[in-house]
Amino acid sequence: MVNYSTRGTLDRVGRVLAIDVGGRRIGLAISDPSRTLARPLSTLTVNSAEDGVARVAQEIARLSAELDKDDDALAAIVVGAPTRLDGSASDQTSSVDAFVEALRARTALPIMREDERLTSREAESRLASGERDWRRRKARLDAAAAAIILQDYLDRQ
Repeated sequence: MVNYSTRGTLDRVGRVLAIDVGGRRIGLAISDPSRTLARPLSTLTVNSAEDGVARVAQEIARLSAELDKDDDALAAIVVGAPTRLDGSASDQTSSVDAFVEALRARTALPIMREDERLTSREAESRLASGERDWRRRKARLDAAAAAIILQDYLDRQ
């Protein structure tokens, strides 16, 4: 995976925020301080790519202020990288790349990419087993997909 960070290797201290970027919704997930477990955080409904970057930057600022202890602070960001099953770039890859570049201009935190192939389907499957109402599942889907992206990243570290 491509590492957009300019800081080199990541410290093992602090939480990691995951972002599942979509055209209308952006899912967020966060790790525990030990970087062992990921959990869904929220889903942001956005009107445009610029709105999405601004809303995510606001959430990063909010979390950074809220989690200000050294071992509990927000330390890194992982963004889901959309690719086709064969690993080639998808139609969404360039828009996510633009999102990452715009976000890098708004935060000093290192930003990495993580493969997001089939995470939305996996999240839908997991949510369907516990929630029959598709409207409720849809509202939680993007944050659940972000949690899967983050857990995959954490498991590889």
